[in-house]
Amino acid sequence: MPKPVVAIVGRPNVGKSTLFNRIVGERLAIVEDTPGVTRDRMYASVEWNGRPFTLVDTGGIVPDGMEFLQSEVYSQANIAVDEADVIVLMVDALEGPSPVDASVADVLRRAGKPVLVAANKADNARREADTIEFYSLGLGDLHAISALNGRAVADLLDAVVELLPEHDEDEEDDTTIRLALVGRPNVGKSSLLNALLGRERAIVSSTPGTTRDAVDTTFEHEGDRFTIVDTAGIRRRGQIAGGGIEFYMALRAQKAIERADVAVILVDADEGPTDGDARVAGMANDAGRACVIVVNKWDLVHATQMHAFAKEVQNRLPFIEYAPIVFTSALTGRGVKDVLPTVKTAADNHALRISTPELNRVIRNAVDARPYTRRGRDLKVKYASQIRIKPPTIGLWVNDPQIPHPSYERYLINQLRKEFGFVGTPLRLVFRRSSEKDDPR
Repeated sequence: MPKPVVAIVGRPNVGKSTLFNRIVGERLAIVEDTPGVTRDRMYASVEWNGRPFTLVDTGGIVPDGMEFLQSEVYSQANIAVDEADVIVLMVDALEGPSPVDASVADVLRRAGKPVLVAANKADNARREADTIEFYSLGLGDLHAISALNGRAVADLLDAVVELLPEHDEDEEDDTTIRLALVGRPNVGKSSLLNALLGRERAIVSSTPGTTRDAVDTTFEHEGDRFTIVDTAGIRRRGQIAGGGIEFYMALRAQKAIERADVAVILVDADEGPTDGDARVAGMANDAGRACVIVVNKWDLVHATQMHAFAKEVQNRLPFIEYAPIVFTSALTGRGVKDVLPTVKTAADNHALRISTPELNRVIRNAVDARPYTRRGRDLKVKYASQIRIKPPTIGLWVNDPQIPHPSYERYLINQLRKEFGFVGTPLRLVFRRSSEKDDPR
């Protein structure tokens, strides 16, 4: 099931992106003093106190006037109401409650969802005392914070995770292969869905963004049970509209990926791989999902270009080089029959479990063939064991987890792929100190 969603909402320039970056630990969103500089909505996977969730920065745009500003923030609040499990309303402790804050509070109060008020820019005790006036909004607990220096942000997160619904990653039915059709708008997701099902299941249109919602379809094929999620298109970051609908679609796609075993990433053969395709693939890879690349509209390109096109795709999407590529034309049906068998192969590898003796044999041989030393210290691998599936994750108990460089980690992953395949799935390594008390099994 998808991780719970926590949305940060509020008017522009109250510090939503600063708080987002503080929680995520990276400067993923642009932060400036100009109101409304965050023109894109952003989301990231976060874990706090052992509880995973998806954090959403709803951003804002430069207002033309109070009426427009209220309309925009109202739209963001409604998106949060639709999609979020917990909502953080961010306000400005220096300015005090505003009419826009009150307008958003009215929306959230009627929604019946858990809401926390974060009064930002409360950098000291005096400013914290002034935040009491935000109780007039009539919402949930008030937290006086400073997103810039981190003051009381941990307390806010403690309160957030207390309100999250339970999340069980292993809840899914093991016998059903769940796949999400993802890609930029107008690459043919709905057409491919219809071709796979052999009937008109979804509305097909040449207008990007026709499919607004993710719709599940379950069927059987050659003895295997599949559930397909036909997702809304994902635009490039700079193209996400201020009105919110494109963000709504992207968030739906993100949640669909999290519910899937396999992300089927559609690429337009006529346009070639783009930055937007890389963004979609990055979403799937970061979520740890198996991936299959489907190059659609292949009827528009000469067949002799297939090998060169595959190379171009791999060059543009090197972080999912493990993903097999299928060339199709949803319009003519060419290559469609190869999609589901390829998806099944990726799903099987995504759930592949390797015996501990076999893992230790391969890792031992890999380390013996290429010993690793960093800063005068030799890496010693004491034990290897697979600690989870979906994606396959290998625990390596070593003398010091800080020794291996990412390049050596890639070497070990390549050796595991050479021996066991793992076609179509990401493969994770987790280094642990051999003296830790964790049970390696």
